[in-house]
Amino acid sequence: MAEIIIAVAGKVSEYLVAPIGRQLGYLFCYRSHVEKLCNQVQTLRTARIDEQITVDEATRKGDEIRPAVQDWLNQVDRITVEAEALMRDDQNMSCLNGWCPNLISRYQLGREAYKKAQVIVGIQTACNFPYGISFSVLPRSATFKGYECFRSRDSTLNDIMDALRDDKTKMIGVCGMGGLGKTMFVKQVAQQAKQQNLFTIDIFIDVSWTRDSKKDEEGIAKIQQKIAKMLGYQFKGKDESTRADELKQRLQKDKELEKDNQPEKEKERKKEKILIILDDIWKEINLEKVGIPFKDDQTICKLVLVSRDANLLRKDMGAQKCFQIQHLQGEEAWCLLKKIAGDSVEGDQLRPIANKVLDQCGGLPIAIVTIATALKDETVAVWENALDELRSCAPTNIRGMEKKVYTCLQWSYNHLEGDEVKSLFLLCGCLSYYGDISMDQMLRYATGLDFFNGFNSLEKVRNKLVTLVKTLKASSLLLDGAEDDGDGSRVGASRLLFMDGDHKSVRMHDLVRDVARIIASKDPHRFKVVEDVPSYQD
Repeated sequence: MAEIIIAVAGKVSEYLVAPIGRQLGYLFCYRSHVEKLCNQVQTLRTARIDEQITVDEATRKGDEIRPAVQDWLNQVDRITVEAEALMRDDQNMSCLNGWCPNLISRYQLGREAYKKAQVIVGIQTACNFPYGISFSVLPRSATFKGYECFRSRDSTLNDIMDALRDDKTKMIGVCGMGGLGKTMFVKQVAQQAKQQNLFTIDIFIDVSWTRDSKKDEEGIAKIQQKIAKMLGYQFKGKDESTRADELKQRLQKDKELEKDNQPEKEKERKKEKILIILDDIWKEINLEKVGIPFKDDQTICKLVLVSRDANLLRKDMGAQKCFQIQHLQGEEAWCLLKKIAGDSVEGDQLRPIANKVLDQCGGLPIAIVTIATALKDETVAVWENALDELRSCAPTNIRGMEKKVYTCLQWSYNHLEGDEVKSLFLLCGCLSYYGDISMDQMLRYATGLDFFNGFNSLEKVRNKLVTLVKTLKASSLLLDGAEDDGDGSRVGASRLLFMDGDHKSVRMHDLVRDVARIIASKDPHRFKVVEDVPSYQD
């Protein structure tokens, strides 16, 4: 009987004495609980800083942060705020001007501090992510107007992004034949780099003037001015070499900016990383004359060079890595055709013919787009006729152009409705050799060539021109112009007729322009293509 009583008493003491002792510990040992909590918070802060560094690095690479990691960071932030509030309460723990300890407050503080410390221990233990903190994602879809993101090019895009992250790689090349979409692809590269915070500034420059050996000096000046404008820099010198020296200095790391006593504007410069894209290169550009320090480890910029000629990029320009853009294959080419031509191509009768038409496009987006646009929602008979004409079209040898591209573009021209729109197409081919065509410039040439004979007001002529341009754009033979540089280089009364942003300027893809010039040189039109004539300045 005595043994039973002893056993019962032991259990009672176990369930009563221990909790009572713990409760008394909250009161009498509250200071040690608060100090332990303070140490735990400091340790947790350090762990969070280390984890945030890893998260930021993954974000810069374009990876997606795992939900468990983000939840852990949020838990740390919440418990840290709560613990800091608790520690602030420790500053007011007495009553009667310090003569009487506030026992109730001490007890509550000790208990809360103990419990918060236990929670923090659990959070610290949870900072172990077996699947890593992030995962790779496919590139986001580009937002460029009229741009199609092709999955087959995702790997190339990812390889280019890796090269841009590599500090040892200062210059990369993107090559491929005309019509593959290299220009829009590198614009997607620039957008992806911006999303991943790899660069603070991206500068895109069309250097199609490199076709003409006589344009070197003018072209280099344009590159210098474009870079300076994007950087908000004003040249002090007027000659090419002085501007090159100024630009080189601007594009290099400034050791003075490493000092902490610099103003905020200069501190921002310290963080600058610049991406420069030179598009449509036809011959070597002397980057030293431009002022781009591509061989200097102290440079804050990286270069992306775009050309049809891989050897030009590797051997002449010195690209450290070169990436080839490939033709569209199989399902991707078909999806592009279907997207533009309409669902009717899936019909039992039309699909075999549409596939044969697609073969004539050679996997080139520009050819697919122009043909599909012209054949959108057409009958089987029209598709069959198009196939016969594409097969019988006499191809012409053009540098950098496949025969199939020429036949597709010539066929699109042949099926333009009306002599007016055909003539305007050929005129654009003659005017677009070095970039955009302003609408006011086109108006003057078209009027001088009597395109609009019979119209008795300038407003009617303007409306007719806008209508014809819209027809060419709808046929994918003419593109929207780039944004106005705002340099005031094209000034005239007629420009007031084209204040609408969509009607200021237009441009042609270089392959479309080449085909237009060949057609213009053969057909009996009202104008003739003449090479190497000095350009007329307004």
